[in-house]
Amino acid sequence: MRIFSFMFCLAVALACVSGFAEDELKRLYVSPEGNDAWSGTLEQPDPAGGDGPLATVAGARDALRQWRAVTDGHDKIPVEVLLRGGKYAITSPIVFEPEDSGTRHAPVVYKAYPDEVPVLFGGRRIDSWEIREDRWVASVPEAQGDDFAVGAFWVNGERLDAARFPKAAHTAGDYPAESDFFYTDGAVLIEDAKEGEEKKSSTRLRFHQGDILDWTGLDEAVFVVFHSWATSLHRVKAVDFEKRILEFTGAARWPFTRWLDRQWFFVDHLLDALDTPGEWCLERKAGLLHYIPRAGETPDTVEAVIPLTRKFLSLTGVPEKQAFVSHLHFEGIHMRYGDWPIGKEGHSDGQAETSVGAAIETRGARHCVFRDCEVSHVGSYGIWLRLGTQNTVVERCAFTDLGAGGVRIGEGHDAELVPCLTEHNTLDNCLLHDGGRIYRSAVGVWIGRSSHNTISRNEICDFRYSGVSVGWSWGYAPTSAHHNKIVGNHIHNLGKGQLSDMGGIYTLGVSPGTELCNNYIHDILSNGNISGGWGLYTDEGSTYILLRDNVICNTRTGGFHQHYGRENQVVNNIFAFSQRDQLIRSREEEHVSFFFEKNIVYFKEGGLLGSTWKNGNYVLNDNCYWDASGREIRFKDQSFAEWQKGGQDKDSVIADPLFVDVEGRDFTLAEDSPALALGFEPIDLSLSGLYGDAEWVGRAKSLKRIYEHDIE
Repeated sequence: MRIFSFMFCLAVALACVSGFAEDELKRLYVSPEGNDAWSGTLEQPDPAGGDGPLATVAGARDALRQWRAVTDGHDKIPVEVLLRGGKYAITSPIVFEPEDSGTRHAPVVYKAYPDEVPVLFGGRRIDSWEIREDRWVASVPEAQGDDFAVGAFWVNGERLDAARFPKAAHTAGDYPAESDFFYTDGAVLIEDAKEGEEKKSSTRLRFHQGDILDWTGLDEAVFVVFHSWATSLHRVKAVDFEKRILEFTGAARWPFTRWLDRQWFFVDHLLDALDTPGEWCLERKAGLLHYIPRAGETPDTVEAVIPLTRKFLSLTGVPEKQAFVSHLHFEGIHMRYGDWPIGKEGHSDGQAETSVGAAIETRGARHCVFRDCEVSHVGSYGIWLRLGTQNTVVERCAFTDLGAGGVRIGEGHDAELVPCLTEHNTLDNCLLHDGGRIYRSAVGVWIGRSSHNTISRNEICDFRYSGVSVGWSWGYAPTSAHHNKIVGNHIHNLGKGQLSDMGGIYTLGVSPGTELCNNYIHDILSNGNISGGWGLYTDEGSTYILLRDNVICNTRTGGFHQHYGRENQVVNNIFAFSQRDQLIRSREEEHVSFFFEKNIVYFKEGGLLGSTWKNGNYVLNDNCYWDASGREIRFKDQSFAEWQKGGQDKDSVIADPLFVDVEGRDFTLAEDSPALALGFEPIDLSLSGLYGDAEWVGRAKSLKRIYEHDIE
């Protein structure tokens, strides 16, 4: 059992910033019933109506600026801003700058009033409907214009699907069926390619006869095209119905049909496709939203919301000038209904949707804390700790119903100045659920060129791509992404049959000191047409990484896959129930690829070793292998005895590891397990995932989802 001492240190550090006596505090109140012209020193308006709480968070920030201007020693006085429950409408981010900072012993804390829930409400409620036969119609002038604003729609807190062709048969579970898509009819070649060269277009796509018609609002629709590990989102520039070619306003990152001639796509936000209860669509030129209500819904019984703001909070330091936003705390604040619309030129990122921003962004933030906050119903990532953010803690927060991913740390490039390094940040005990609703290749947690970060005890689930992505460098060059700890996380239900070349935890580049330990990873189901749904995936150049004490099961194409890398240590893990091969090594290299020791590999379909294992530049030993189907285990084309004669697995065994309830996915080992005799140390999964009170821990367990094997 390995207990993470850093969690104790974290708790002690956070405790140091609370518990001040009343006379040591500067306290303000904010309320939806307040007024920014009032003092903010009263919890509620006085009977005479002459004073009371402030009305907005920005108003409290400004009041504190005025207080500091006339108060000596203010940096020694802790500040507490209590937000009463209710909705605070915003249409642009609340910005905090270096002048708004606290200090180590006197932080500035914006927090929920006890037992109340303040909500920064970034949308607009639609309550004026015109009833037209089978649908409701409302005026949405915000949607008119070239920026294609208003990219989502919610009813009673549920994100609803825009009208699309073809219809998605399994939207609730997001596991696509064959009938859910159109398919390309081969490539469109670029006419000006060099003689003898076949060059495919990334702006023009050929469709099958009868799939695409001259629909109303086709130029306002979005074509969602699935590549291997990403989607590209397109708007129509022109259609040639005779040649069956769609031309888009912007290019995809890759040529269409690069991976498969039969590339899948659908058309979204299409008015002529609106025919099913629960669907909606914008008629943008007219500024009208059309909605077909579900059974029992009336305009009086629904809260229908469109998003207006793109960001909620912005901590904006200037790290290049060593001007930081520091010691700001945000506790118990909810942020709901944000947008990140698909623009006129469409959208296509190379990987992980790195051009998409976040509802909360920090730049040059130091020693800040986000605790018990919630970001939900947004079009972007949840939070992004950007350039120069250090020693910032995000704990016990929920990031749910996300257009993109959950948490981003760092940038996609190296910092040019030391103060601009993003490092030593912590994401602990957070729920990250249901991401990639618009930008599907976004990840639960993305760490770019950033080091010394800890991602611990989080539940990361229901994303369409990878759960955690660590590092942002392809190859063996030195990088600024190292010593990151991904420990004790529960990562599951990823891919959902949509994207490929993904992992529960995905790594890139040379990463000395990086550790992936005590994580429970399961149900990683990539698209079946293209390989790539792995549990632990050390991709291009992943080097010097420790992968220890993880439990991985129910993957599409393997529990462990190394594309290429150097001397990674894969030790004391359980890999079980991959649908295809269990362990994959896909490049021969002159150095040792990895050390694979004291692991248990349990399967009943697929083979043991996938791809290439020819040159022997790897070390396998003290492992326990078992094929529950009763087949002979082959090590590529060799028997176990032949494999051992070649120098591998000389002390390993082929034996049932004796799990307590393997069909129920209880991987506890019996006392007489042969794996224990090899030195395998039992893995305590109680140290993985959320912790704390029963309501918090149980929140993730209560989430409804459809598993792939439940779909007929």
